[in-house]
Amino acid sequence: MTDLPLLAVLCALVGALLFAIGSVAQQSAAAGVDEGDALIGELIRSPRWWVGVGGDVGGYAFQATALGLGSVLVVQPLIVSTLLFALPLSARFAGTRMSAKTWLTAIALASSLVVFLTVGNPTEGAATATLRHWALPLALVVGACVVAVVVAGTRVPAGARALLLGAACGGLYGVAVALTKPVIDDLEHGPVAVVTGWEPWALVAAGVAGFYLQQRAFQAGSLAASLPAITIGEPLVASYLGFTVLDERLRVQGAGLVVVAASVAVMIWATIALSRSQAQSTPAAALGDSGTSGAAVSP
Repeated sequence: MTDLPLLAVLCALVGALLFAIGSVAQQSAAAGVDEGDALIGELIRSPRWWVGVGGDVGGYAFQATALGLGSVLVVQPLIVSTLLFALPLSARFAGTRMSAKTWLTAIALASSLVVFLTVGNPTEGAATATLRHWALPLALVVGACVVAVVVAGTRVPAGARALLLGAACGGLYGVAVALTKPVIDDLEHGPVAVVTGWEPWALVAAGVAGFYLQQRAFQAGSLAASLPAITIGEPLVASYLGFTVLDERLRVQGAGLVVVAASVAVMIWATIALSRSQAQSTPAAALGDSGTSGAAVSP
C-alpha cells in the first residue's frame, strides 16, 4: 500500500515535466500567429506545435495513471510543478535568464505546495458521484470560466488577457481532471459503461474547450503571463471538485486549517505575481518565445 502513493507522486511529476515541455513548444508556436489569423489553422501547420501536443498527451497519460493510484488532492498540487519546469525551459529557449525575483516567487509557489500536501494530508474519496452532486459545483466553475473569457474579450492589456484566458483554461482542465477518476472507474465495468455515461463526454468537452483557450492564452502573451494561471487553476478547481463532489478531505483541524489556507493563498499570490512581473518586465517576451523576432528582452 505504501508504494501506491509514491508511484502516484512519481507519475504526477513526470506528467508535470511533459506538460512543461508541451507548454513551451506550443506557446512558442502560438506567439508567432497574428491576432487576426486563424489560430488553429496556423498551428496545425507548425511541427513545433505538434511536439507540444505530444508533450501534453504524454503528460495527461501520466497524470491519469497518477489519478488511478492516488487522490485528486494529492496528484493535482504536484502538477503545479509544471510551472517550475516550464519557466526556466522557456527562458533558455528564448535566450534569456530568469530574474532572482522570479526564482524566489517560483520557490514560494513550490514551498506552498509542500505545505499543502504535508499539513493537509489529504485522503482519497469516492471514485464516482451522481449527476445531482456534480451539477452545482460544475455550474459554478463553468460560470466563472465564462466570465473570465468575456472579460478577456474586452479592452484589457495583453498580459491581463493571457492571465484571464489561462485561468479559464485551468478551470476547465480542472473539471476534466476531476472527471477522470469516475471515467477510470467505469473502465472496470467495460467500454459500454464508459460510453453510456455522461462523464466521459463532459470530460472531452471540458478538455477540448480548455485546449482551445490554452492556445488563445499562449497567443495573447508570454508563457509567464499565462502558464501560472493555467497551472494553478487546474489543481485548485480539481481539488475543489474532489472536496465538494468526491468527498475527499483534508486530515487537519485547528491551527492546521490556517496553515493550509495560508498555503493556498500563497499559491494564488505567487501565480499572479509571476504573471504580472513577467508580463510587465518583458513586454517582448511573447515575441521572443516564438523564436521569430531575435533575442528577447531579459527580465
